Amino acid sequence: MRGLTLVELVMTVAILGVLASVAVPLTRMTSQRAKEIELHRTLRLLRTALDDYKKAYDKAVADNKIVPAATKSGYPEDLQVLVTGQDFGGLYPYKRRFLRRIPIDPMNPPLPGKLPQWGLRSYTDKPGAQIWGGEDVYDVYSLSEGTAIDGSSYKDW
Repeated sequence: MRGLTLVELVMTVAILGVLASVAVPLTRMTSQRAKEIELHRTLRLLRTALDDYKKAYDKAVADNKIVPAATKSGYPEDLQVLVTGQDFGGLYPYKRRFLRRIPIDPMNPPLPGKLPQWGLRSYTDKPGAQIWGGEDVYDVYSLSEGTAIDGSSYKDW
């Protein structure tokens, strides 16, 4: 019966080390890419809910269910309104909800027991504003300071 020589054993360990050194960065990149895909999906979900809320508001105004105020844009006052719902002056026989819950930012997860935090922009804010005007929620963005794989900032998505 023949055993392994020390040279064969060292070569095997070296090859395994090279393979492991290639696999670790690859798994990190895959994990980051999965989080970025989730962030894109979540931003699309939130922005679609905001747009649907605005469409329902505009329909309620067109159907004379609510009287438009000069100071209101038709977007929700905060993200929680998308979860609790609105009846839009009787446009719907129930409170129409646009989200089941406020989704979590995968790049900026909340602390345990805290609500998810998103950067908010109101209708009157400038497009790249980092401070929310507080009138309504026209757009959302990630509060993460990180940089994406493509070199862009998560805040700019």
